[in-house]
Amino acid sequence: MNWNQLINMLTRMFGNRLLNWGVRRMNAPKPGEKRTAEQRRRDKAARETTKRFQQVTRILRRMR
Repeated sequence: MNWNQLINMLTRMFGNRLLNWGVRRMNAPKPGEKRTAEQRRRDKAARETTKRFQQVTRILRRMR
């Protein structure tokens, strides 16, 4: 592994973590705010979608 590959890998890892942090922060409930039934349903669907996406990425990593 040369320096260019190492720097690219670290930059990609940092960027992905920063993006994930921002998305989680943006979608987090505000303190003291009550959740409606629609918001709870949407949150549950998002969790299920995330779970499926993680399963797919695991399978695809094994295929490489």
